[in-house]
Amino acid sequence: MIDELVREGARRMLAEALKAEVDAYIAAFADERDEAGHRLVVRNGHHQPRTVLTSGGAIEVQAPRVNDKRIDEATGQRRRFSSAILPPWCRKSPAITEVLPLLYLHGLSTGDFVPALGQFLGSGAGLSAPVITKLTEQWKAEQRAFAGRDLAGVDYVYVWADGIHVNIRLEEHKLCLLVLIGVRADGRKELIALTDGYRESAESWADLLRGCARRGMRAPVLAAGDGALGFWSALAEVFPQTRAQRCWFHKIANVLSALPKSAHPGAKKALAQIWNAESKDHALAAVAAFEAAYGAKFPKAVAKVTDDAEELLAFYDYPAEHWRHLRTTNPIESTFATVRHRTKVTKGPGSRAAGLAMAFKLIESAQRRWRAVNGAHLVALVRAGATFIGGKLVERPTESPVPTAA
Repeated sequence: MIDELVREGARRMLAEALKAEVDAYIAAFADERDEAGHRLVVRNGHHQPRTVLTSGGAIEVQAPRVNDKRIDEATGQRRRFSSAILPPWCRKSPAITEVLPLLYLHGLSTGDFVPALGQFLGSGAGLSAPVITKLTEQWKAEQRAFAGRDLAGVDYVYVWADGIHVNIRLEEHKLCLLVLIGVRADGRKELIALTDGYRESAESWADLLRGCARRGMRAPVLAAGDGALGFWSALAEVFPQTRAQRCWFHKIANVLSALPKSAHPGAKKALAQIWNAESKDHALAAVAAFEAAYGAKFPKAVAKVTDDAEELLAFYDYPAEHWRHLRTTNPIESTFATVRHRTKVTKGPGSRAAGLAMAFKLIESAQRRWRAVNGAHLVALVRAGATFIGGKLVERPTESPVPTAA
């Protein structure tokens, strides 16, 4: 009973709003008349009833109709009245139009919309599987526009890079999504680029980075990513001045894979002493301790740390507030947890283009909830080349003394 009263109240309010809109339109042209003195803009009954889905449920609407006899001098066609409240094509309110793709992206199957929402909204109109599926075509167009946008007006100081593999139902090979997320000079995180590649190859990453550079992207100060050689060789080619930071999340997994399970608890603690050290000097001491403890028995595991020590500890040369953000690719991993959930429900997108569009919309939705990095005001100082020692800003770095005259 409550739902019926709400819908009836909404129907009456919408009818009054449409009537007021038409009355205002007619009143605005009341002085325009034909040769016989008759008004050129008058009421002309009502349109056929139609059902509109709103956040309050399904509402039947019968919009008033306008007879506009005026002629547009530029086109020679009769002018037409179009409601700003309820356009002729509208069958769903903007709130419903926005929530339907989000429900689909977050795991609701196309065949479940009518059973799940039909009773709640009072109608299943506009919720059919073909209607939901058509949304992917719009997402593809939005993704293409995003991929071609100008980057000259944005400065990305830090970037995270990673490759995410997604199953494709109708193809044999998995879809490899190459993702680039950056930190702007004001500290905000933002998706920079998203494309499909071939197994995270160097050429695929180089194509992505060249495209960003061609559209005006500056070289970032620091890039964080896993140990995939494809990205690092491409970065050295396109942005050679950018420093590398290896992801500790991936590195720990690689080190543990080279150790017996019995050694995992102690190794995890030893590795935590490195990436969670107070300063770079303490971290280097922890690396030496790890090598001394495990080098004799497990040289391959230790080499995974010592060979990449410079790249693993690069984040210590930047503000301490940024350390937790820079030492892993967690911004990408946490965002793509939603993508993996969605592809698990649908058993993967039907095509590479659909998978790319779906991932783009999921990231776009998640991006609204991303918070800025800690110490956002320090990002601009990093771009300006400020020196940080032990995570703290050094306003006047020590300079070599000037020799005096004999």
